Amino acid sequence: MDVVGILEAASLLVPEGVATDNDVTVSDVWDYLAHDEWEVALDLLQDLGDGWSAPTAFWEELVRAAGMLGLERSREWCSWRGAESRVGVIRADLVLRPAGEAFRSTSIPGAGVLRPMWDIGNQRDDGASELDIARVWVEFAPDLPPGARAPVRLLPLNPVRWRHLAPGDRITLYECAVAGGTAAILEVQPPGMQGEHAPRY
Repeated sequence: MDVVGILEAASLLVPEGVATDNDVTVSDVWDYLAHDEWEVALDLLQDLGDGWSAPTAFWEELVRAAGMLGLERSREWCSWRGAESRVGVIRADLVLRPAGEAFRSTSIPGAGVLRPMWDIGNQRDDGASELDIARVWVEFAPDLPPGARAPVRLLPLNPVRWRHLAPGDRITLYECAVAGGTAAILEVQPPGMQGEHAPRY
């Protein structure tokens, strides 16, 4: 299937009545497809995916289209959103420790590459803290330098172990034995509840 066919298939999955904050609807997507504006159509579909609980199949179609168009950041973002449709959304306000105070001296890459450990309050049988792994996506920026602060999205390796978290909870990032940063939970949504707070990458 070509890019147009893939984007058309994704468009057909969008429920009638779904619109972005700017009143963009799937009809606008079809208009851009008719004029071979494939990248714009892809962007609009990503925006429309924020307005409903888009299923994994929707995001998988967009992953394929972005890959065929050579749009790597979009491909990674759609892949991330597809994963969130399966496991839920966790957003947090992350503050990294300054360079020299922690292991990291370079920026955290923004597109979900880093898989640090987190102290989220889970404990072993002996009462010691048990760390959990989650990937990090930095919202609104390509990366996050040491000492900086930004909203992030977290994709846990084992989502069930994160279900107890609620807005306001504080968690700690570790890349070694020394804490690399702290985060306050902003939002937790179970699978199937996405759509209201999915800012662009």
